[in-house]
Amino acid sequence: MSISLSQRARRVRLSPIAAAGQRATALAGQGRDILALTAGEPEFDTPDAIKEAAVAALARGETKYTPTPGTVALRRAIAARYQRDHALAITPAEVFVANGGKQVIFEAFAATLDSGDEVLVPAPYWSSFPDIVRVNDGTPVVLPCDERSGFKLDAARFEAAMTPRTRWLVLNTPANPTGAVYSADELAALADVLRRHPHVLVLVDEIYEQIRFGAAPPHWLHVAPDLRARTLLVNGASKTYAMTGWRIGWGIAPTELVQAMTAIQSQVSSGASAIGQAAVAAALDAADQTFVQKARGAYARRAALVTEAIPSIPGLRLLPPQGAFFAYVNCGGLIGRLRPDGRPIESDADVVDWLLEAEGVAVVDGAAYGLSPYFRLSFAVADTVLEDALQRIARAVAALQPARQEVVA
Repeated sequence: MSISLSQRARRVRLSPIAAAGQRATALAGQGRDILALTAGEPEFDTPDAIKEAAVAALARGETKYTPTPGTVALRRAIAARYQRDHALAITPAEVFVANGGKQVIFEAFAATLDSGDEVLVPAPYWSSFPDIVRVNDGTPVVLPCDERSGFKLDAARFEAAMTPRTRWLVLNTPANPTGAVYSADELAALADVLRRHPHVLVLVDEIYEQIRFGAAPPHWLHVAPDLRARTLLVNGASKTYAMTGWRIGWGIAPTELVQAMTAIQSQVSSGASAIGQAAVAAALDAADQTFVQKARGAYARRAALVTEAIPSIPGLRLLPPQGAFFAYVNCGGLIGRLRPDGRPIESDADVVDWLLEAEGVAVVDGAAYGLSPYFRLSFAVADTVLEDALQRIARAVAALQPARQEVVA
């Protein structure tokens, strides 16, 4: 007997990033020497002071249900962090805490989308965005942004995509998978379009805001403070404090949206982990943010390694990332080449398969992010692992043969 699945379930797929990670894990379990550059997960351990705060919370008996939108302590800590880092006055009532940033996004779309409503998603995009829209009965409208634009959406393309059914614009800066960062002028141009279309909300995914390789980028709410009533900021502790497994993310939004998301979460998961929230509150409140600064320096060093190595490999090129810990590598120069067994490389998926088969380097194909021919490489790994992986990629590419030339009689 087979189970009849809902249309909703049929609209979504397993995350391509998760699928790539599972494949790499399976091969490693078979004894293969695999270097996995698939996950957006810091290799650093959570700082000891944060762990100690969790232990202290346990000792205090903080093991009960939490308020659905988050503990008062954490919501205050998040508001204080935005005041300290961005000079933004946020009230705890505007803060919503969930089991990771992904749940914040899911519940925001669940609270606002009806069947046929459109969400504008610039590509390359984080691969979950379109499927989260689909599972909430919305329609993702993908807006390709190529290297000439720096992988960023421009105002003209944004406005041309607007329809009466447009409900949201998604912005991600610093961006996954490209490391692109929007400038103040670029954000201002998008804000001008939004002002002409008052029915459209904007979701700003700033989960990588603390991982940047230059001056701190402009904040959306400083560029467009008048659009605050239409803005959802999404953030979390996973990337900044190496707390991916703690599953604490948050949103900052108008109280009306926070209340709607709270009602939905009350029927989905209730409040997030008490221990996790206590630990994140301690992380945000701490005067010593040395870990964040050191991690940022490590990612900048690795970004420089990748930026130097990739263009030296014939057939590959790279727009240097400005933030996050990913490189979006253009592999179009490999399309048409032949593997040693004579099989042609016809897509970025074929490139990814070859890197894994030939040298045990696991990356994710660009099709998963809505723009080919590319692959995403995560450099959230130790320097030695990254250096080894880059050498392996060079060897795998060198083993490819030029396409055979047809003989014309």
